[in-house]
Amino acid sequence: MNDIVQAKDVYEVVAFQEQAFSQMGSDDAIVWAKESQFAMQALQNNKYLNEAAWKNQASLKNAIINVASIGISLNPALKHAYLVPRSIEKGKPASICLDISYMGLMHLAQQTGSILWGQAKIVYASDQYENTGIDSAPSHKSNPFKPNKDRGDVIGAYCTVKTSDGSYLTEEMNIDELNKIKGASKAANGPWKTWPEEMMRKSVVKRASKYWPKVARLNEAINEINQHEGISFQEEKDITPANGLSDFIDEFQLRKLLPMITNAGMTESEFCNHKKIKIESVESFPAARFEGCIKWLAVNTAGEVK
Repeated sequence: MNDIVQAKDVYEVVAFQEQAFSQMGSDDAIVWAKESQFAMQALQNNKYLNEAAWKNQASLKNAIINVASIGISLNPALKHAYLVPRSIEKGKPASICLDISYMGLMHLAQQTGSILWGQAKIVYASDQYENTGIDSAPSHKSNPFKPNKDRGDVIGAYCTVKTSDGSYLTEEMNIDELNKIKGASKAANGPWKTWPEEMMRKSVVKRASKYWPKVARLNEAINEINQHEGISFQEEKDITPANGLSDFIDEFQLRKLLPMITNAGMTESEFCNHKKIKIESVESFPAARFEGCIKWLAVNTAGEVK
């Protein structure tokens, strides 16, 4: 069967995607036999989703194919990804989106080797939170068994991960930043209203991922979220310009650069003032020049950089 054959119902629309799904697969663990059943179960259990999928079959097809392309499961027990009806444009039928949770993003990051492990947490007014430095996990003391209403207002969220080289990276967002994301999102009256803490976690994970080693599947997942939520951190002046590259190196690149400067027999000051560099600080080294600099340092042994 293929898309040329007219589907009788929304379940056949799903069934017709088997060939495309198999061709687009990026993870051998994500198999058609299981994922098609998860998709059909979701459609059976949600009347609005079913009706929206029938009216906008193209979006359902795209969402199913994205499951294979990204390599994320619709298994409801995992809570990694869902088929969700969402009104992208006022007055037009809802589209079916592949909605990926913050747990799904963290799973992808770990599975693809971008990070070793990570966690995203909400910080409440009664918690004791302390940033302990650039290369260590923060201190967060709280009583997780106390009802949220007794912990005070939400004041922020953070995401801490450990990279493959053993470094810690932490991204933090205060409540003003989180509310800014909510206000700009097309999902403001959907999951932001129903599951605000989960959306806060997703927001901080998305922003944190900008500083992790880049992997295609994770980037594709974040792009998918941005498209249907209508928000991208590229719109924030302090994160990433429109060309997709930071002006300056990120924390991961900084940790790679510093030991190479030492191995080349230079202090940070000597490196910054070198005739080939000329920058104010190592942190302000241009991202566009990073790979070239790493190669330059790699071919020079200690004391031989000229």
